[in-house]
Amino acid sequence: MKVALIHDWLTGMRGGEKCLDVLCRRFPDAELFTLLHSPGKTSPAIERMRITTSFLQHLPGISRHYRYWLPLMPRAIEALRIPADVDLVVSFSHAVAKSIQPPPGVPHVCYCFTPMRYAWQLRRDYFSPRPAGRLRGVSLSAARETLLDRIRRWDRATSDRVTHYIAISETIAGRIAECYGRPSTVIYPPVDTDFYTPAPVARDDFYLCVSALAPYKKIDLAVETCRRLGRRLVVIGAGPEHRRLARTAGPGVEMLGWRSDDDIRDYMRRCRALLFPGQEDFGIVPVEAQACGAPVIAYAAGGATETVLAASERNLGTGVFFEEQTPEALSEAILWQERHARQFSPALARQQALRFNAQRYERELIGYLEQVIGDGRSLRRAA
Repeated sequence: MKVALIHDWLTGMRGGEKCLDVLCRRFPDAELFTLLHSPGKTSPAIERMRITTSFLQHLPGISRHYRYWLPLMPRAIEALRIPADVDLVVSFSHAVAKSIQPPPGVPHVCYCFTPMRYAWQLRRDYFSPRPAGRLRGVSLSAARETLLDRIRRWDRATSDRVTHYIAISETIAGRIAECYGRPSTVIYPPVDTDFYTPAPVARDDFYLCVSALAPYKKIDLAVETCRRLGRRLVVIGAGPEHRRLARTAGPGVEMLGWRSDDDIRDYMRRCRALLFPGQEDFGIVPVEAQACGAPVIAYAAGGATETVLAASERNLGTGVFFEEQTPEALSEAILWQERHARQFSPALARQQALRFNAQRYERELIGYLEQVIGDGRSLRRAA
């Protein structure tokens, strides 16, 4: 059986690449199509694949500045040609991968992380709040909005190139229905619960954020709240917001940059709680923290509402939610957690995290693809 795999870009080993890795190990002879590839930045299973890139690969500095080439991405993905003799196309998409053109009559399953968030629901949160300025009398903000409107229309128009949608959460299933008018099946992404485990160490007196430092992640909310409360905060992550956050952090906030998985696990095992102030499509970090037995304090929207069990006065839980993205609301949640520490169960957190383990993901995804092609034996022979 001949399979074609599609991914937006291969520039690091994040949650999306971990989802892709499973099928690269299952179908090592498949051809992998992507806009661009930074060699050595992903897993061995992905690096071993036969990788076909778009014309964007040849632009100077593309691996560092690929996001600035968004206007060319629709053309780049449509220029990629999948062989006519493939039996199945599987795309992993949060941007343009789902819009690749499959051969006529070939099933195209899209594992959808989200419709492009910067073109749809989270447009305002995705970009920096600083004014964009003007160029030759033209508002750059207005130009950006015009471009994103055009990309959104293209994204909607090409949604029927997918025959079957898989959503990474109920939140994303709702967005697929809203944006594309299509149903989807929910298969949660894999979490490495074999690596992220509790340890016999005491909880320390600090809060933790683990995140890319982009505007929509709302790490500035965690920084400002902990500054007001006088609480210690450790921030692990890198990104365009680092310099601005460092200027406002104050003495109680440690900006560590990016750290190894071993370091992240160590901080998750010791933190008082993980702060998760943004709205995520799924949010793998809260599940990893729960796998380590840590409480989670999360904004009550997006994927976290599906993975964190709210504690109450009467019932044990794995976290607490706050309803508004304001320092006041987050402060109230932090103080509630401190007053009700006994309502948070490390054992329950671990049990909750195991619902999202990697073995479950692979079983459900392969089972779904078997249903689509109508010949489960072919997939099992390829294993």
